[in-house]
Amino acid sequence: MNEKKIILGIETSCDETAVSIIEEDQNDKIKILSNVVSSQFDIHKEFGGVVPELAARSHVEKIDLIAKKAINESGVNLKDVSAIASTSGPGLIVCLTVGLNFGKALSASLNVPFIGVNHLEGHALSPKLNTSLDFPYLLLLISGGHTQYLSVNGLGKYKRLGTTIDDALGEAFDKTAKLLGIEFPGGPKLESFAKHGDANKFKLPKPIINKGGCNLSFAGLKTAILRISSTLKSKQEKYDLAASFQKTIEEILEVKTQIAFDEFKKNNNKENKTFVIAGGVAANKGIRKKLIKVCKKNNFKPIFPETKLCGDNAAMIALVGLEKYKIKKFDNLNLPASPRLPLDENANSLKGAGVIL
Repeated sequence: MNEKKIILGIETSCDETAVSIIEEDQNDKIKILSNVVSSQFDIHKEFGGVVPELAARSHVEKIDLIAKKAINESGVNLKDVSAIASTSGPGLIVCLTVGLNFGKALSASLNVPFIGVNHLEGHALSPKLNTSLDFPYLLLLISGGHTQYLSVNGLGKYKRLGTTIDDALGEAFDKTAKLLGIEFPGGPKLESFAKHGDANKFKLPKPIINKGGCNLSFAGLKTAILRISSTLKSKQEKYDLAASFQKTIEEILEVKTQIAFDEFKKNNNKENKTFVIAGGVAANKGIRKKLIKVCKKNNFKPIFPETKLCGDNAAMIALVGLEKYKIKKFDNLNLPASPRLPLDENANSLKGAGVIL
């Protein structure tokens, strides 16, 4: 076995076809040798959202080319790869299957271990690609499909402290952007749109802000946006609504994060007070600024992945693969895709009508 550990990661859980190669040297220093991400914006733009069948077809068409590009950029010889890591869930099953099968085939052909990776665990550990990170720490995972506060106690050891009882934060951003006429994918563009508006123009609801611990809800906020957006008569009013939405989200996260800090401290007596914010929405500058302010107030250390590593990518999948490789936690080639793979398997579901908080 090489002294250096080289992991090839594959990510196809939604609409990004991504392949990355990372290396850990003898001093445990991690280096991203390549990280190629191919998005499908043009394919889904006319539909205003991701169409699973089209996404899967695009993965099939691109995965071989993206893998070759990542290998060429890394300068690595495939015979030196230590293991293959592929996202096994959660995500769209028709998309997950493409990357999972490609990874299994590559693993078998190279005769190296195969490792299935929880996509959410990739986000959870992603800051380790550019900074040191010690367990335990508090995690806020905010993406297109997930919004959760978790206590990260070690590799594969997660305790959920709070979650959204309905829509994910990223989805709320995307739907609001669509209602304001921002071209898909609108969520990441909404913050720039909001800079032209008056954040105090519209008073928007903050669902379950004073109950439910650090659980969150965004469905009622989305409904309010839908109602107001139908009455807007000018571009400036759209800017104002975007700014009001951005401000409301920041204020919700400020309150809920304070509660999450208190919950985390009750369950962890160690002095390590680290707060990791990861996932695609973690790239939002206003949210970053607000959460840094909350951290300063509570003596927590805020850690974000590099902006380019906030969205879906394969470097974070390779990273989890590396951590599992070091403890020889491998998977069989019959590992199935798991579209609803959780981080905390013991957490109760809080979604659906009739949820009591």
